Amino acid sequence: MRSLKRRNRERTLRFTVKATSNARSDSDAKSSDSQTEGVLREWRESAFYWQKHLGTIRTMFQPVTEALIKEADLMEGETVLDVAGGSGEPSLTIAETVGPTGSVTHTDAVAEMVTAAESEAQRRGLTNVTFRQCAADALPFENNSFDAVVCRLGIMFFPDPLAGLREMLRVTKREGVLSLAVWGKSDLNPFSYLITNVVAGYFEAAAPADPNAPGAFRFAEPGSLARILTDAGAVDVKEREFKFDITAPISPEEFWELRSETSGTLREKLATLGRLQANSLAQEAQEVVREYFSNNQMSIPAQMIIVTGRKP
Repeated sequence: MRSLKRRNRERTLRFTVKATSNARSDSDAKSSDSQTEGVLREWRESAFYWQKHLGTIRTMFQPVTEALIKEADLMEGETVLDVAGGSGEPSLTIAETVGPTGSVTHTDAVAEMVTAAESEAQRRGLTNVTFRQCAADALPFENNSFDAVVCRLGIMFFPDPLAGLREMLRVTKREGVLSLAVWGKSDLNPFSYLITNVVAGYFEAAAPADPNAPGAFRFAEPGSLARILTDAGAVDVKEREFKFDITAPISPEEFWELRSETSGTLREKLATLGRLQANSLAQEAQEVVREYFSNNQMSIPAQMIIVTGRKP
């Protein structure tokens, strides 16, 4: 069985929690539907820029992809599902890992992201990847279809993470592994907070965001995602901090171009500024991150959370 090859890992936590109700009122459902459409619209509008910067983004988050592969203990010949795979990663790297005798199914709720991923797979000559547009909570696959399921920096944006995780477990084979990566706390990630702090100086303070709403740091609190995965029915749920450096051969100017284009929220804010203000903000943002660049090489410390669980 797959569980026999799982290695014991240091600094892991196990979680046992009671199941929680998933009932919603009509007003909650309408609010959630509106929220979901807003998130999807933002990703649709961002897909072009994610494809534009795909090579740099792949390099930046390659350590996270490798951590997911390690935690899921992926091997040649296995079948893997990548949920919310965006513009192609980690699907395409996993396709290289499982080799021609294995296969990867890439999914995303946004058609433009799926198209970008398929185009990149063709460019790289990968033939063991298939592509499907679908939501995480309505996966169009039979029960027990995959040896493992991964999701890199996607579950934070699910309208209903519990429903999504239940679906992911449904399509996983018995003893199969789910491997999930989410951002750690914002104040531990200068990649995020440095730009956020600069941008905040140009706009009126916004109302505090709902901590349970879709967003990058939705599961930054240790244990929060692990509890939901346990609620979904996974066993042997483990969590560990993952520290690494976000590196890429780019300059502060290129970093700002990437950040300001791939974030829909940031693009919308910048569009409301006059030219002089927008230029001032860009210059300030590039200056504040400059300490993490040397000879056009970026290296920014980061911290994420890797959560794994197994289908019983």
